[in-house]
Amino acid sequence: MTSWVNKSIFYHIYPLGFCGAPEYNDGTQAYRLDKVIDWIPHLKELNVNAVYFGPVFESSKHGYDTKDYYHIDKRLGDNESFKKICDLLHANGIKVVLDGVFNHVGREFWAFKDVQQNLQNSVHCSWFQNLNFGGSSPMGDPFWYEGWSGHYDLVKLNLQNPYVVEHLLNAVGMWMDEFGIDGLRLDVADCVDMNFLKQLRIFCKGKRPDFWLMGEIIHGDYSRWANNDTLDSVTNYECYKGIYSSHNDHNYFEIAHSLQRQFAQGGIYQNLCLYSFLDNHDVNRIASNLRDKAHLKNSYTLMYCMPGVPSIYYGSEWGIEGTRTNESDYALRPELNLGEIPNADEDLNSYLKRLGKIRLTLEPLQFGDYKNEYIRNEQLAFSRTYNNQTVYVALNLGNGTSNVEFNAVGGFSKLTDALTGESFDNTGYVRIPLNGNSARILVMNNGEFSISLDETPKIVTQPEKEEVAKPEADTPVVEMVMPLEEVTPGRYRHFKGGEYEILNIAEHTETGERLVIYIDVQTNKYWARPYDMFMSEVDHQKYPGVRQHWRFEVNE
Repeated sequence: MTSWVNKSIFYHIYPLGFCGAPEYNDGTQAYRLDKVIDWIPHLKELNVNAVYFGPVFESSKHGYDTKDYYHIDKRLGDNESFKKICDLLHANGIKVVLDGVFNHVGREFWAFKDVQQNLQNSVHCSWFQNLNFGGSSPMGDPFWYEGWSGHYDLVKLNLQNPYVVEHLLNAVGMWMDEFGIDGLRLDVADCVDMNFLKQLRIFCKGKRPDFWLMGEIIHGDYSRWANNDTLDSVTNYECYKGIYSSHNDHNYFEIAHSLQRQFAQGGIYQNLCLYSFLDNHDVNRIASNLRDKAHLKNSYTLMYCMPGVPSIYYGSEWGIEGTRTNESDYALRPELNLGEIPNADEDLNSYLKRLGKIRLTLEPLQFGDYKNEYIRNEQLAFSRTYNNQTVYVALNLGNGTSNVEFNAVGGFSKLTDALTGESFDNTGYVRIPLNGNSARILVMNNGEFSISLDETPKIVTQPEKEEVAKPEADTPVVEMVMPLEEVTPGRYRHFKGGEYEILNIAEHTETGERLVIYIDVQTNKYWARPYDMFMSEVDHQKYPGVRQHWRFEVNE
């Protein structure tokens, strides 16, 4: 069980939009994503402790058309700059989850370009779903292939090909090992081969049992994808729709029915921690979906207090608007800069800071059982219970003051509103007043409950350096091995950690120089290096932390 997720509040960033990156990737290097570092104080004020980054891998346009799974998109930075971002987020107690776009790639993906260049002679023809040379593609290629959902700029991968699976798992392993990522969100998980999801789970959990796998699922039975064999969680689109439409229709019965169906005793997803959200990079902003913006606070209160893990989509904490059109979804993915948020609703932002603190303080909101207590068109009350502590959440979406009524069990004398500090006597059956468009988060206690909502978070500006034990005086810093007598085909390890397979030794046609021909087993790129350079030693003055003595050593 990945319990850190239950204790989390996510912040979802679509990097290319957030950073104002150019629409198309022309290969120009820019470090736009570094600005996330300046947002860390804001994230901590919101009590965010997990960031989900939309696509960051090298792509041609929007991020979901991958060119290279092993490198950061040049419009955002490079691997070194992103590692610094991950280190600083981790140092500030913030987990990092990346978007795993493994169903399809872009037309500039290196293996697809090899097919375009070499046609039937390409060793990568089998990497792509239903690729054949019996016709031409809608994009003008002299072969046919399957595009994702009819989009031929997105080439569907053949996830039953073991070399494709190896390539993707090696990429995931690299991001886990070198960047310490804590989870993956699987794009269009309903389209991804189920056997691949199983292999992905085995691979990731084998490296880190608490690694989190969440899938984008819009329709269907969530437990088909979220179970002990595949993913840990999926997107809760049912409640996403239920929250805004129940407010728009003044009908809390809608969302109450979904929550009861999913999470109450015997509910179909009672044991799942689903990913909750009010908006994301694919759907209208919640401030645009709600007919009455006075319902924003109640919508967030519901999301923070219902079962699942809550998520804020960047900018929506200030109530910014954005609507998807048939032509474009770029309005959903704007560039934002701190201090320059258009029409910022600072009151909503402050409210979410309080909600975040409350959620991280109260375990029943993280792990508790769910039960509906009171349902009317415009009023709703439900309870969350965990380890003998009960929290009641009451909401009123009407404009005027109304009451909610329910049995408050547990033997405590008080119900204290964590949002306001106001207390009510518990006589067993309580009648709690709520102002129009407001909510209460009521904690059962004996009059000694309070939450400090005004603490200033501590910001770490430099990641902690790991202490490395100093070697004994008679212990060499560099592990010596015998030099290679000759280079023969096989697997070798580069001193920087890469793994390569030597294919053969060639001779330069003009100079007669011997060349080693080898392939990067992670990227399948082919290389040639002078034989003597391949056999050389590592320059330990230039690379003082490297323990490997020879540039390449046999990977046994």
